Amino acid sequence: MNITPEVIRLCVSDDRKTINQLYEHGFRILMPICFRYNKNEEDARAAYNMGFVKILKGLEKLDENANFDAWAKRLMVNALIDEYRKNKKYNTQITKSDNERELDYYSAGQDNEAESNLGCENIMMLVQELPDTTSKVFNLYVIEGYSHREIGEKLDMSEGTSKWHLSTARKLLRAKLERLENQNQRMVI
Repeated sequence: MNITPEVIRLCVSDDRKTINQLYEHGFRILMPICFRYNKNEEDARAAYNMGFVKILKGLEKLDENANFDAWAKRLMVNALIDEYRKNKKYNTQITKSDNERELDYYSAGQDNEAESNLGCENIMMLVQELPDTTSKVFNLYVIEGYSHREIGEKLDMSEGTSKWHLSTARKLLRAKLERLENQNQRMVI
């Protein structure tokens, strides 16, 4: 579906058929984002529905020359972050003091062949197994491209805590990938 100014105008004027078409279009491009931030399909679908309502409410302000897909993705990520903040009291907060050199060392990128050997879908499944806050920081930093400062502001944590969560995510993923690699090697033998 091509999102034209006419489609947006019809959605703003509450045309149910067009809203349904926009919902289906958005579902294809936004559900992968919702899955990255939620551990099961029910929660991902609930998050999508919540975010879609925000998208509908924001359509009036959308510039007709704007890229709808990019705008909707950014709005969905922000809606997911808002939901996280709202439910933060239920999440376990982890704080840890590390000196800056350790944080820089652990948050530095490392090359590996895990993605080529296991596939992106399998790696994303492993990311979903991470603790909630650690998974969110990993997604925001690695996939969405936020800086640690921005993540800290969005998730109401210090920049150092954001770096710690990224470091923890990398360590946990590395251990999980090594276990999978060992299992795959045993299966081949």
